[in-house]
Amino acid sequence: MSTEHKFLAVYLGCMTGSKMAAWRALPEAERKAKEQEGMAAWHGWVEKHKSVIVDLGGPLGKTRRIDANGITEISNALTGFTVVRAASQEEAAKLFENHPHFAIFPGEAIEVMPVLPIPQR
Repeated sequence: MSTEHKFLAVYLGCMTGSKMAAWRALPEAERKAKEQEGMAAWHGWVEKHKSVIVDLGGPLGKTRRIDANGITEISNALTGFTVVRAASQEEAAKLFENHPHFAIFPGEAIEVMPVLPIPQR
């Protein structure tokens, strides 16, 4: 029996990229139809993979960066996240092949990385 590990899937998108420009250029009725198709596909993806979803996550809002100089508002490509369970990173990545985030919606990609244990002292 294989040991399962947690993996963080980060959804990436670009508000100024060509995929978003094409999405915005769609006639409103067509865009709304694609939004409905995308949400139905997303819910279908969740239903299909619910046994391995640890945290469904969700969309991400505006970002604040905190560093030695203080707090600033920034932009980045992070648009959402999900945490899944899988035996390997490859198995986790395969869960997201043809995901509605980029197959229907104007998302750019999904990146999957292992959630590592916190080192002990």
